[in-house]
Amino acid sequence: MESVGEFFKQVRETKGLTVDEVASKTRIRTDFVKALEDGNFAKLPDQVFAKGFVRSYARSLGLDEEDAIHRFIQSAGSFYEKQDERERLKVRQIEEDRKRQSNRKAVTIAISIAILTLIFLLSREQSSVFRRGAAEQGSATKRTTQSAKEIPASTAREPERTAEVPKPTEMPTGAPKTTTDTLPRQEPVTSGSAVSRPELETVLTASPGSDGPLAGIALNATETVGDGQLALDLEATELSWVVVQIDNGSPQESLLRPGEKAHWKGQDQFILTLGNAGGVKAELNGKPQKPFGPSGKVARDIVLKR
Repeated sequence: MESVGEFFKQVRETKGLTVDEVASKTRIRTDFVKALEDGNFAKLPDQVFAKGFVRSYARSLGLDEEDAIHRFIQSAGSFYEKQDERERLKVRQIEEDRKRQSNRKAVTIAISIAILTLIFLLSREQSSVFRRGAAEQGSATKRTTQSAKEIPASTAREPERTAEVPKPTEMPTGAPKTTTDTLPRQEPVTSGSAVSRPELETVLTASPGSDGPLAGIALNATETVGDGQLALDLEATELSWVVVQIDNGSPQESLLRPGEKAHWKGQDQFILTLGNAGGVKAELNGKPQKPFGPSGKVARDIVLKR
């Protein structure tokens, strides 16, 4: 079976249509039409959008949409399976990187705590060494002083062994009396250096990571619609491709996943094209709109105005 792109291209050329005419008729970008015909699925959006393009293209050529979808699955099935596998591998790689980063943070914090604890213990040991050194120095100084006091007492008893002791010369009255028994008293030597006791203050600061309690929380802002304006709110209950034309502006494409919301503002009207009519709920200026069709069907040129 030939590919869906070759099939579309043959039918288009048979009917004498150009790529630009098909793009204008289907409101699909020209580069997407060319990529679909060339089988370059890497340039197309997600598979859901690509199927929407195939249905629109088949409808514009008057072909059976289900047959076109079958050809598309046959042509692009292997590509999107590989793409899904790559996405799963990418998500797994991101999760592993996050776990490695968390482990590195935990190891860094543990090493920091160990280093600070070691510094604290070394500081306490150094303080103990300083105190023991000061006590030993004081004991040595005290022993030296006591030895110096005992030496003059032994030397004072030496003259008693001599046969004759000459009489001392009399000194004038009022002169100070000196004896050989007195020696200068030595004062204990004290150290002039003060021993300081180092103190250590440890402050551990932990920064909250990206996976904190506020991770993943989003805040929705509410806009006020002014006088004379239109506000369109869409909420997807299923995966849906959406094209919105505001007033006379250029069409805007968007992919809404279940639970996602979109908001547009205009003056006169909105023209919608939905890839999944039953998968979108709409409100115009806060008023809920009726369903646009069943789930899985494409709804085109829906006009919403005052």
